Amino acid sequence: MKHCGTQRLETERLVLRRYTPQDAAAMYKNWASDNDVVKYLTWPAHISQKTSQGVIEDWVNQYANEGYYHWAIVWKENGDEPIGDIAVVEMKEKASVAHIGYCLGKVWWGKGIMPEALKAVMYFLFDVVKVNRVEARHDPRNPNSGKVMKKCGMQYEGTLRSSDWNNQGICDACYYALLKQERCSPGA
Repeated sequence: MKHCGTQRLETERLVLRRYTPQDAAAMYKNWASDNDVVKYLTWPAHISQKTSQGVIEDWVNQYANEGYYHWAIVWKENGDEPIGDIAVVEMKEKASVAHIGYCLGKVWWGKGIMPEALKAVMYFLFDVVKVNRVEARHDPRNPNSGKVMKKCGMQYEGTLRSSDWNNQGICDACYYALLKQERCSPGA
């Protein structure tokens, strides 16, 4: 892999960029404090903007690592305010695998924003970082997350029973992946 750190990515409607400390208020307001958004995630809803501030400060410090990939999702219609998050949550160097996690403020659900963001990140990882496999997983009780993966061309590979944990407790995990040689052009 050719690590280069989190780079600014742009699509027709989105900008994916590095977080700044000034993003804490938007993060807290738009998704991190919403129990519906974090229902199937592994971290609890933030109880204050101070929590979001601390998390973002940690992320900003990690940008010094060229193997760290974490973006604020900005919808151009909203100015420069982040509305969600997408990141490589695990990297398997020897196997050339990137595991992606994401979340989006509830106001923006159902607008095709997350598939657009995921595709941009996948193509960046394939074309620039040179990963061979991009994967993601979701709790089967959250089928909309799986729909995002399918819209991006990821293949369903199976469900591992009682293999994961989220804010609902121990759960099954539905795995999806796309290999570099299986991908279509970014516009497809």
